Amino acid sequence: MNQYGSDLFKGSAIYYSKYRPTYPSALIRFLVKEFSLNGEQNLLDLGCGTGHLTVRFADWCNKIVGIDLEPEMIEESKRIQGEIRMGQIEWFSGRLEEYQHRDPYDLVTIAKAFHWMDRQKVLDELYDIVTPGGGVAIIDYYEPNKSLTPWQKVFNDVVVKWYGSERKAGNSTYTHPVTSHEDIISQSKFKLEVHTLPTYEITWTVESLLGNLYSTSYGAKRFLGSNVSLFEDEVKEAMSELSESGEFKEETTLSVKIGRKE
Repeated sequence: MNQYGSDLFKGSAIYYSKYRPTYPSALIRFLVKEFSLNGEQNLLDLGCGTGHLTVRFADWCNKIVGIDLEPEMIEESKRIQGEIRMGQIEWFSGRLEEYQHRDPYDLVTIAKAFHWMDRQKVLDELYDIVTPGGGVAIIDYYEPNKSLTPWQKVFNDVVVKWYGSERKAGNSTYTHPVTSHEDIISQSKFKLEVHTLPTYEITWTVESLLGNLYSTSYGAKRFLGSNVSLFEDEVKEAMSELSESGEFKEETTLSVKIGRKE
């Protein structure tokens, strides 16, 4: 993540916490079954963000560690865990190699964060701290060939108008990795397994679309400068013509790429 600097998600934690879509229960059930979680295992959530996925395993693991580079994300994770009062979770702001691992992990989850990492290096580091039979689960929405709905096209057009066509990312511009996650796992010591979960539906509103945008590296509110109100007014006007209910539906499919340690 070095090329993007240290401010990649600066200022986005509150939006990330409130507006990022919740992962479906089917994902939790899948990972519980795949890794035979019964309350005795240890879990590491790498690139945990605000911990929304991390806390979902509180009933299924003995010890949980959540690691993220952004201090604001970790502070929000602590706040959320404090509110729900669940789980033995240790939060750490920093890099994987900086954390002092005291116990091996049966499962490492990386949800929508693997593309920011030095993927080969991370897998090498994780292999040494994962138990035999355990593994790394890369959870991803990435569907490059997915067709946009009419409302998504309208929303994206307004976003591009105000943010530009390049995806800003910290102090650089984001480009998706050329080598797929599957190939990276295949080239590691882990054994690759690919799973696709059942398609499910996300319901958006203009408020949640804007909040989700502000939670991203490229859609940070600071990039708009003094034009936040003008941008939001244009989004509201464009979207109001597309839905009488004010709701917008999106069909979403999660893939889980597992690197299993044999």
